[in-house]
Amino acid sequence: MGRRAAGKQGASAILLDTSYLISLADPGRAHHPAAVGYLREALKRGVPLYLSAVAASEFQVKQAVTDLPLRNFEVLPFNIDHAMTAGLLMRGLARDPVDDRSAVKDDIKLIAQAICESLTHILTEDAHTLVKYLRRLNAAGTCAVQPILLADGFDSAWFDNGQRGLLSE
Repeated sequence: MGRRAAGKQGASAILLDTSYLISLADPGRAHHPAAVGYLREALKRGVPLYLSAVAASEFQVKQAVTDLPLRNFEVLPFNIDHAMTAGLLMRGLARDPVDDRSAVKDDIKLIAQAICESLTHILTEDAHTLVKYLRRLNAAGTCAVQPILLADGFDSAWFDNGQRGLLSE
């Protein structure tokens, strides 16, 4: 614990979603440059990047987790507090019938970890489930973790409370 509470401030502790990890590891993916940009900026600014055991297991299905730059991540085990929070979130959340139940459950586990560990942001490429459910939970006042969506491209403003630099004339 001891990290800054999640909310609408600059990224001070970031959880990495599986889709982010896939884009980071594969130079052929459309959002690879954004994924690398966020990694570099977080390292430059000393913002901790958390690798959930849940995301690591999902990544390992198709590629060895050791292919990732693990020395740059803090591994976050999935513990009983995370499990209880995930269960409560699932209990109160209506899943869209078109969404894969197991994918939603894993996304909720990641969100629960972010909540329990007071992480401010989740880096992801997954707008269809993770970001959708995260926004629903935020709107309901259940959490304040902010998604950083790779499809929006790299933006250092996430590290500066949303403050963008002045354009030079």
